[in-house]
Amino acid sequence: MAVITGAERVRPGAGAPPMKAERTQSSIRLGQQIFILLGAIVIYFGVRHLTEGSVSAAVANAARVVDFEAALGLHHEQWLQETFASSSRVSTVFNWIYIWGHWPVIAVTLVWLARRHPVVYLRTRNAMIMSGAVGMVIFATFPVAPPRLAPALGMVDTVTVSSHAYRVLQPPMFTNQYAAVPSLHVGWDLLMGIAIAVAARRLWVKAIGVLMPVAMTLAVVLTANHYIVDAVAGAALTTACWFAVRWWTARRAQRLQLAAT
Repeated sequence: MAVITGAERVRPGAGAPPMKAERTQSSIRLGQQIFILLGAIVIYFGVRHLTEGSVSAAVANAARVVDFEAALGLHHEQWLQETFASSSRVSTVFNWIYIWGHWPVIAVTLVWLARRHPVVYLRTRNAMIMSGAVGMVIFATFPVAPPRLAPALGMVDTVTVSSHAYRVLQPPMFTNQYAAVPSLHVGWDLLMGIAIAVAARRLWVKAIGVLMPVAMTLAVVLTANHYIVDAVAGAALTTACWFAVRWWTARRAQRLQLAAT
């Protein structure tokens, strides 16, 4: 996981003018980054498919998640869907957020960060890769059937009902249907939101960064794709990775600075 900082490119006291250091720090090859991210995504989806757990184990683990939520007073998924997404028009809005508010938003955000805010981009990219690796381990060892595949809950898969094309584009044979915990739909949208809030200068753009993970949390629950606990776990995982990358980058910069003196 490569992290590039200004400290790596320009040594203190080397006599490089500030403008040159700034230009060097912002030089990220977009094509190279696209190649890296596409490779990571292919690996991510490939491993997710190969590590799909058995149906019985996934359903049993889903029951454990429901019991855990009930003990915490968080098991409200069915009530939330019936109360706030019973209308076809409303459910379609949340379907669109679930579908178009994830990968398209991630792609646009990463390109914007790479071109305008390279330091934030590298931190975001590395946190995304780190959380994806941790997520794959959890998917393989703890498969969980999402609410839409848990018969006991009786929830409606609104994406399949109203937006069947999405399931065609991501058929079960290419995805892990039991990768419910943690929700990286929420976690990665939160990463993008944090990055936007940190990098953006305009208040309304920062507000978009704040609202993105909130909207996705509502969408994954109301479309019956995730439990509330899944969303919390996804947010906790990616936030931890965001700060872990910051810590690791700072330590690496210190080592490089010491080596240069």
